[in-house]
Amino acid sequence: MFGIGGAELLVIFLFALLFIGPKKLPELAKGLGKGIREFQKAKDDLFDQVSASTEDTIKPENKSSDDAPVDVVAESKDTKKSSDNSDA
Repeated sequence: MFGIGGAELLVIFLFALLFIGPKKLPELAKGLGKGIREFQKAKDDLFDQVSASTEDTIKPENKSSDDAPVDVVAESKDTKKSSDNSDA
């Protein structure tokens, strides 16, 4: 865990016990756990939103030419006819 061994964790815990006190330490640990849980939930929600928006933007790009609106198809045919007439 973060490159910290068992001995280092024990020293940190002892300092926390001395400075914070035995009565406040469980409350502090409980609050820290709740904070980490809320952070992870917010992170997961953000990832879900980003993946959902990415899926929405990918779907329209994969349209085939059959899905093209009729106006666009008609314009491309008219443009081709006008270019054929200019060659004559």
